[in-house]
Amino acid sequence: MKTGLGARLLAAAILTVAGFALQARGAPWLGPDAAPVNAVARLVGGILGWLALAWVGICLVDIAVRRLSALGRPGAPPPRLVQDLARVVLLGGAVIAIVGLVFDQPVAGLLTTSGILVVVLGIALRNMIADVFAGIALNMEHPYRIGDWIEVAPGQVGRVEEINWRATRLITRDETSLVVPNGLIAGSHFINFSYPERHYRKTLRLPMDPAAPPQRVKLVLRTAALAAPGVLRDPAPIVQLEGVDEAGAVYLVRYWVADGADENRCRDAVVGAVLDGLQRAGMTAAFPRRAVSMLPRPRETATGSTAPAAPLASMLGRIDLFQAFEESDLRALADAAHRRRFTAGRALVSEGEPGRSLYLLTEGILDVRVDRDGGTVSVGRLMPGAVFGEFSLLTGAPRAASVVAETDGVAFEIDKDHLAPILRSRPEVAAQLADLMAARQRRTRERLEPAETVAAPQGGAPDRRDLLDRVRGFLGL
Repeated sequence: MKTGLGARLLAAAILTVAGFALQARGAPWLGPDAAPVNAVARLVGGILGWLALAWVGICLVDIAVRRLSALGRPGAPPPRLVQDLARVVLLGGAVIAIVGLVFDQPVAGLLTTSGILVVVLGIALRNMIADVFAGIALNMEHPYRIGDWIEVAPGQVGRVEEINWRATRLITRDETSLVVPNGLIAGSHFINFSYPERHYRKTLRLPMDPAAPPQRVKLVLRTAALAAPGVLRDPAPIVQLEGVDEAGAVYLVRYWVADGADENRCRDAVVGAVLDGLQRAGMTAAFPRRAVSMLPRPRETATGSTAPAAPLASMLGRIDLFQAFEESDLRALADAAHRRRFTAGRALVSEGEPGRSLYLLTEGILDVRVDRDGGTVSVGRLMPGAVFGEFSLLTGAPRAASVVAETDGVAFEIDKDHLAPILRSRPEVAAQLADLMAARQRRTRERLEPAETVAAPQGGAPDRRDLLDRVRGFLGL
């Protein structure tokens, strides 16, 4: 029992005793000559006693409702509707008792008149009365509470803001108020997204080309969902193949959001991440087609896997390291790049080992780890589109961190032998690369802890001239 409620109950009980005592004995201390005042005192005592007794009943109902509410759903606010109804009944009973027992007036006529009035009002307000009793049932059962996100009809979703006598008021995701009669909610089904847990699952339905390998599509879509901000990692997103229709093979991307307020933001992030991931992987979502297209057979690499040269060249062009390169240079690098497929748990590079190549991640998630205090510490994650190994590619510096696959995936490796011919034909690009890497290394060392600097080489930060000499010496320029 809360202190405030207990104090109210004690005060009501004291006033009840005092009121009835005053009604019974009057004010004898005023003497026999104060009979009129004594009579008024008895009336005041009777009125006070009955009203205070009603107050005692209200406090007891409040206590009972709070305890029953806590047993049903811990943390749920007590149902106001039941408390308000108890106040009306108890105060109405107190008024009738005052009329009949204090003022000694007949109440039979009053009750009869009240009964007729209740029947008339009941017929006229039957829908409203049904909503009131439905509200009582909802408050007793507690299928939802203040702050829950519910769907009362398809497309009508909102956060419960208030449950009153007649209706439940929701605040929609558009920040508008939706008022739903309690009878409508009680008489139909609704969905509570916030119970039994605050987080819940949503699904993105996506048709894909049936010719695309299902396992690869699932990996790309799952990686994209994991990379979307706001999506829970526990439970982790899953991707399932639903079937095939006229648009293509239909995949279901199932992900969890923390709260109903995050749903639209998470869906926007997931759709954006999926489209971005598909672009990096050289895929597109499918749609119903009526035209026939004749496409050349994809070129096969030495390892027998299809090399998406055009998408890879486009991705390289968006990396600041290669922005000074001509389109023909980017295509040459994309054609020469080695496609590396990796499985979860495999280390692509290890800290301290010699390096001479750069990696561009197109599918999957990688974990960046460094050795610290005799153990291995994770300092970051790499998502599709990330690049690592720039300093090793340009200077041969040892790997500054270990990069381990968190999921299956694909990365493209660009070796120094692929870059050196381009820089020999365009020596000015080497100077631009040295300027860029020197500036990047200075920013990195200013903003990050040394253990978090994944791309930077070990040792002190060289200036632009030293770095250019190292690039020329390593690449034989």
